Amino acid sequence: MNNLLETPIEYLKGVGPARGDLLRKELNIHKYGDLVHLFPNRYIDRTRYYRINELVNSGAEVQVVGKVINIRTVEQKRGSRLVATFTDGTGEMELVWFQGQKWVRDSIKINVPYVIFGKCTQFNGQFSMPHPEMELLAEHEKSLRTAMQPIYPSTEKLSQRGITNKVMAKIMQQLFIETQALFSETLPKSLLKELNLIPKNAALFNIHFPKSQEILARAQFRLKFEELFFIQLQLITKNLIRKHKIKGHVFDVVGDYFTSFYERHLPFELTNAQKRVLKEIRHDMGQPAQMNRLLQGDVGSGKTIVALMSMLLALDNGFQACLMAPTEILATQHYNGLTKLAEPLGIKISLLTGSTKTADRKIIHEELENGSLHIIIGTHALLEDKVQFKNLGLAIIDEQHRFGVEQRSKLWHKNDIPPHILVMTATPIPRTLAMSLYGDLDISVIDELPPGRKPIKTVHRFDNNRLKVWAFLKEEIAKGRQVYIVYPLIQESETMDYKDLMDGYESISRDFPLPQYSVSIVHGKMKPADKDSEMERFAKGKTNIMVATTVIEVGVNVPNASVMVIESAERFGLSQLHQLRGRVGRGADQSYCILMTGHKLSNDSKIRLETMCGTNDGFEIAEVDLKLRGPGDIMGTQQSGVLNLQIADLVKDRDILSLARHHAVKLLKEDPSLAKPEHAALKNAYIEITKKKNIWNYIS
Repeated sequence: MNNLLETPIEYLKGVGPARGDLLRKELNIHKYGDLVHLFPNRYIDRTRYYRINELVNSGAEVQVVGKVINIRTVEQKRGSRLVATFTDGTGEMELVWFQGQKWVRDSIKINVPYVIFGKCTQFNGQFSMPHPEMELLAEHEKSLRTAMQPIYPSTEKLSQRGITNKVMAKIMQQLFIETQALFSETLPKSLLKELNLIPKNAALFNIHFPKSQEILARAQFRLKFEELFFIQLQLITKNLIRKHKIKGHVFDVVGDYFTSFYERHLPFELTNAQKRVLKEIRHDMGQPAQMNRLLQGDVGSGKTIVALMSMLLALDNGFQACLMAPTEILATQHYNGLTKLAEPLGIKISLLTGSTKTADRKIIHEELENGSLHIIIGTHALLEDKVQFKNLGLAIIDEQHRFGVEQRSKLWHKNDIPPHILVMTATPIPRTLAMSLYGDLDISVIDELPPGRKPIKTVHRFDNNRLKVWAFLKEEIAKGRQVYIVYPLIQESETMDYKDLMDGYESISRDFPLPQYSVSIVHGKMKPADKDSEMERFAKGKTNIMVATTVIEVGVNVPNASVMVIESAERFGLSQLHQLRGRVGRGADQSYCILMTGHKLSNDSKIRLETMCGTNDGFEIAEVDLKLRGPGDIMGTQQSGVLNLQIADLVKDRDILSLARHHAVKLLKEDPSLAKPEHAALKNAYIEITKKKNIWNYIS
């Protein structure tokens, strides 16, 4: 049967070369198999008749049976509209026409039962339907139009060339006639039975030609489950293969470095979350398989200490460690922080970035190769071929989503036996997304802040409250604290943003005049050296206020800064607001985040601002963000192809995703190589899918 699905699309009756060419270019449909998987976007439900008192304001298309009891012309500013009152005994609604009024007026029969169909809108509690399709009930009962009509994805070009939705539905019917819907089952019988799933054949037929909402829901569930199930199978298999095939160094010694740091030099007591995560990492690194762990922790949750202690374990076992960060600022900050922490241990740590001088580079390269350098911290510069280790045992990658998969694997090949890998991120990723994006990694979460940290107070203020906000800033500065004021930066209009920033800077300099106050400024148009010196002045407390664009989002650590003011906060995404807020609250003082906006706010903006004021929990924020933006945006542009799923949706179908993962894990535990006879069909489908689509095509 499957060979038939390989038939080029132009051979399908009703398609032909010209239409075939269009379908290829516009919808990427090359053969029968692609057409089967062109799933409808939505359906028009002609199976159900609504009563007027059941209508909801959902913008959906509905049918109602009732009578027109009167009809009148209503004058409006430009022209007039025709309005009919329609009733079905449970309530009344209006039917409205702006065009063809004379014809409608002449043809409508009063007090005769009609079936009307169209989109309902609600205004002032009254429902109305503009330009409804109308059919006399007597006629309607004779015709066979009672099924649900699928609406297929389309493009402007297709519509222009006459491939309408009607034509698509016809082509689809032809496809099912020719293939006789003989699609081979891919899931094992036991699973179909346990989850009460309908067979593949029935699912594909009913996704295109559903008789009712119920059967449609079952078809959708079956196909979504299958899609997510195969992705999870691939991710989990990858993880298992790595654990069995990719050997890792066994770190079974807990030696002096780790113990003396833990007993004598810890700057603060570890939180329970940090202890739990360290235990997970120690367990992984004690196995003869390569560790691949994702460490998630909100801004300021103490990932750096965990990273250092993991590195000390590598050192105790005679290995070197490296930490790779996406930017120089971040790498330098890690370097400064770790050097200070590791000072009493006599460990040699170096920094390697794009701006490291050639002479210093040479020394670093030599020391890495002869093993006298214990820990190297750097940017992409660590990936260069020149950088060779004596024996790299642990590679830590910070803010993984800024590095591609290729770059990660470059680090692995620096040794015969690949190092253990720990990936850290301060961007909380909702569990659903993590299961799919990083389904091949084991996940650890630091979900509590170090003791003594007070939660940041977040408030939303409108622009007309600016005087009060400025007075508050003056009070905080009088207490010896510092303030950030951040302006949005949106690439398309850098000139406008620059003007906003400069106007802001000038008015702030007027309101906070010298010599009493001193204001720094940082933005993208400055030379890197000037930027650094301004940052430095602020970090040393020489200036009270830092006016900046979002440059400061990642990696600036000024414990004395206690207020973050975000201008035009409605122009920022949730995760960005949360990252910016994380720049304060790093000392023991109470910190504040003030979100400034105008009065005109979209619904999404209101939800974002309420979420920020309501919670400091990055994971909760990420969940809301995922609902508002969808999975593609959350990971930033580099990951925008996150999962090009055909039918499932990571946000709406998270329960199905969890179910699919659970069953994939269970199945692979029982039969890791899918060798059992009852898994033959599953194995074939799996091999086909992996041939066509490696998981990395799903995950950019």
